[in-house]
Amino acid sequence: MTARTGVLLALLVVAGCGGGTESGGSVGRAAASGAAATGSELSAEQLAKGIGPITSVTLGEVDAALAEQGKATFTLKCSACHKLETRYVAPQLGGVLERRTPEFVMNMILNPAEMTTRHPETKKLLAEYLLAMPDQNLTEAEARAVLEYIRSWKQP
Repeated sequence: MTARTGVLLALLVVAGCGGGTESGGSVGRAAASGAAATGSELSAEQLAKGIGPITSVTLGEVDAALAEQGKATFTLKCSACHKLETRYVAPQLGGVLERRTPEFVMNMILNPAEMTTRHPETKKLLAEYLLAMPDQNLTEAEARAVLEYIRSWKQP
């Protein structure tokens, strides 16, 4: 009985770390063809930028200080499930901005429950990883710092 309890507890811990922003598709970088084509009730903008408070992100040169703040947050809140360089419990995040818009990434960080239940790409991720990304209760500023850290990563 103790072994079963241990296995169940381990599965519950792992289940709390899933989700993410990687998929075989390229939603966000390619123009969204519209909600009707995907069978989704979401607008083309929601398909590209995700569902949540972030509607616009302006990116310039990588801000090293902000990226360093984001690294600390990522290490504390994200690294148990995500790695930049490889797939882990959840999708690889290095290079995610080649597949997703910055708004999509931030909305996934800030609004994972709604993204997972309503967005077709994150529904695919849930089916692939069998894990839902937990809400880490980050502020918009913290999510932006994590985005900057992800942007700063260079593939080895």
